[in-house]
Amino acid sequence: MEKAPGSYVGGFCLMTDMMKNSLFLLLLTGGMHVMAHAQDTLPDAGRIREIVGYLASDKLKGRGTAEKGGRKAAAYVAKQFRKLGLKPVNGSSYFQDFTFDKNSHKNIPSRNVLGFLDNGAVRTIIIGAHYDHLGTAVLFDGKYPVGQIHNGADDNASGVAGLLELARHYVKNGGKESFNFLFIAFGGEELGLQGSKYYTAHPLMPLDKMHFMLNMDMIGRYNPDRGLGVGGFGSAEEWPEIFKDVTQAGIRFFTDASGKGASDHHNFYMHQVPVMFFHTGGHDDYHKPTDDVPKLQADAEANILQLGIQLIDRAMNFPVLHYKGEETKG
Repeated sequence: MEKAPGSYVGGFCLMTDMMKNSLFLLLLTGGMHVMAHAQDTLPDAGRIREIVGYLASDKLKGRGTAEKGGRKAAAYVAKQFRKLGLKPVNGSSYFQDFTFDKNSHKNIPSRNVLGFLDNGAVRTIIIGAHYDHLGTAVLFDGKYPVGQIHNGADDNASGVAGLLELARHYVKNGGKESFNFLFIAFGGEELGLQGSKYYTAHPLMPLDKMHFMLNMDMIGRYNPDRGLGVGGFGSAEEWPEIFKDVTQAGIRFFTDASGKGASDHHNFYMHQVPVMFFHTGGHDDYHKPTDDVPKLQADAEANILQLGIQLIDRAMNFPVLHYKGEETKG
């Protein structure tokens, strides 16, 4: 049979169009996948609400140290670390158990929860938050109403949510960083920074190999009139350069030079580790039974964590941060 003039060429053109369309769809879907993956690694307000919703529920009764709710909170964090693929650094356990004395109370049991992201690096970044709160106030010698549940949605379920979201981000990033990450949820903070005190006295990794420590305590009640406070600005020579020109949509922040303070970064600073401390400030519900989940500002917290990612990433451009003690500040 004789071919119709041009039929082969027309078919070729048709196939070429089909191939172009297929290639376009492949590139489009591939680009959408990359964008979706990038979006998937970012802190998410919905997940933050879910985490805080569990930790600050009446079921955990305020996550008191040496109370059942506190033990449940520690187990929850360990479970999340395991699900994310973080490794234990204490043998086969995610826990570092310890006891301490407080006033008339002796041998109070608590534990830190640790998860390690091993990127094969020499130096490690510590990201921390305390998971305990006042519980039912039985260990506070009448300072707070005994028997009432202090859920501590902001203090510090919000910080633990931040800890887990940053862990998720750097795990999902696929080990591209030139530093390892050690994520620590501290116990016993409300009773005198006990978890970080114990860890810095009994570190599971050499403290002189720590790049810096980021501590998040009460980051869930952002007030735009105040802004986010970032402490520890004077604890490393390089912080001013790292912070230069950093902005984050929806977040205004200010810096404070001191590396000391009433939260867990203090003990790392006292052991010559540069620190950053994120805090959205006090409020009328501080250490009261009214610090509950509905008051959480989850969208703002997600933005605060994106600011944290910017600063962490910029700090990784420096092979070493040089510690500055207060006696050297001019």
